[in-house]
Amino acid sequence: MEYSTEEKLEWIIYFIYEFGKKYDLTMKQAFGYLQRFKAIDFIDKHYGYAHTQSLSTMVDELSQYCRRMGGAL
Repeated sequence: MEYSTEEKLEWIIYFIYEFGKKYDLTMKQAFGYLQRFKAIDFIDKHYGYAHTQSLSTMVDELSQYCRRMGGAL
């Protein structure tokens, strides 16, 4: 299934907000961290799966993903 860029961006922005909220980061800090450890690329590639999960589940899963990629949060 194809998703519009707008759909993806809305979900990703909300995800970044929730990720930042969990780790007490600004939107800019959260985006930088997720970008650095390839989580944004992961979401873009696997959006079909990611957007069907709860945000809290995805925050937890992508936190683990970032740690595997060298992140410390």
